[in-house]
Amino acid sequence: MNYLAHFHLSGNKEHLLLGNFIADAVKGTVLDAYQDDIQKGIRMHRSIDFYTDRHPFTCRSKDRLRAEFNHYSGVIVDVFYDHFLAKNWAEFSNESLPDYSNRIYSLLELHSGIFPDKCKHILPYMRRYDWLVSYAEVDGIGKVLSAMSKRVREGSKMELAQAALERDYELFEKDFRDFYSELIVHTEIFRE
Repeated sequence: MNYLAHFHLSGNKEHLLLGNFIADAVKGTVLDAYQDDIQKGIRMHRSIDFYTDRHPFTCRSKDRLRAEFNHYSGVIVDVFYDHFLAKNWAEFSNESLPDYSNRIYSLLELHSGIFPDKCKHILPYMRRYDWLVSYAEVDGIGKVLSAMSKRVREGSKMELAQAALERDYELFEKDFRDFYSELIVHTEIFRE
């Protein structure tokens, strides 16, 4: 799952959300430098990633992409699933996606002083280009994947993944719907 799903799954728990945001940039024992609630968010993020990577529905989505995108298929599926969450946001939240996104950006900016440099660096771009809202449009996903392809090893071909999404759109959306309800249940323990 990508940013939007990690934020959404944090519920109204701000420190869980902060931990979810910084988790990929926090390695090993550095975890101990953060307060307990933020550590819980980091652990939640890792649990989500572990569960997602091995789940049969996400594996089905990745299998659809593997021949063309190889080991980047998992990253691409994470972004695709954020698209379906954003597109269908009203099913998952009473707050509009633009209002939610602005609230999240403000929260992240308020706490940015505790973030690793990598997270501090992307936050202004996240807000300026309104990543969370842009996920709702297929073209927005195309832009995200093109930008990601520039930050990884040459040959990822992620910039071409929008066509794969459009080609098998209904199948990917079904996988997302089948999977996300199970992921919500899987993460309940962190929100309690």
